[in-house]
Amino acid sequence: MQVEAIEDFFKNLQDNICHAIEEEDGKAQFQEDLWEHHSGGGGRTRLIQNGNVIEKGGVNFSSVRGEVHPRLRKQMELDENDDHHFTATGVSIVMHPHSPKVPIIHMNVRYFELSDGTCWFGGGIDLTPHYVVEEDARLFHQTLKEVCDRHHAAFYPAFKQWADDYFYIPHRDETRGVGGIFFDYLKPDEPGKGQGLSKAELFQFVGEVGQSFAPLYTGFMQQHRDEPFTEVEKKWQYLRRGRYVEFNLVWDRGTKFGLETNGRTESILMSLPPQAQWEYNFAPAPDSPEAETLALLKKGIDWV
Repeated sequence: MQVEAIEDFFKNLQDNICHAIEEEDGKAQFQEDLWEHHSGGGGRTRLIQNGNVIEKGGVNFSSVRGEVHPRLRKQMELDENDDHHFTATGVSIVMHPHSPKVPIIHMNVRYFELSDGTCWFGGGIDLTPHYVVEEDARLFHQTLKEVCDRHHAAFYPAFKQWADDYFYIPHRDETRGVGGIFFDYLKPDEPGKGQGLSKAELFQFVGEVGQSFAPLYTGFMQQHRDEPFTEVEKKWQYLRRGRYVEFNLVWDRGTKFGLETNGRTESILMSLPPQAQWEYNFAPAPDSPEAETLALLKKGIDWV
């Protein structure tokens, strides 16, 4: 399987997701920003703003080529004297809705290939409700479990735990949301994370994760878009967005790596919400809906 075929799939995935979001939102359309990377390749950043449901969202495709950065060489334990070049391609998504009743969602699916033929897949999808609706969390996880189970029985429990550990804000002792799945360095034909699956089989799995996004999120948009909300709930939404910003700027590996390696700043920071708030020493009232949500932002909850 050539990298061009993987790139074409990711481009089509971007197109299909943008169409589904536009159709459900019913007002706003994505604006496309084409860009080139300084080392080779480029991408299509697509932003949607001020819609009926989505306040700000992005669906980005990129395919970048170049010499492996020294920081990544060290992380991957590559010989500094070897001539390593890479191709990295994928789709990344974040949606921030107007309503505190509609959840934030993130997804990333990606493929990385070195000039020596070494390659792997990575990605993840997680849900960040402003108010946790347990039925939604169970549906989200059940859908992801079914996707994983179609490819290997070990995937969901391993990748669910990986998501719990990754999408976690240590300085708050909170998970970012209700989790999902996260995986990286799935190398073809190797035991361990990828369970010995071939390149084609891993690509099929990653593709199915990507294709699960639109029906899941448009379903949540449709279900919750017209629910009324109060000023108290809107304030809580801004505080939860603040937590989202804290994670992305302090802990997210992709954000940090992109900024440290001179990536495209606007595309990297597309994930941030249009507004967020921080209130000193804030604590929700006992037994309030906000306190109930905080109690569910913990690792290890078995949603299915």
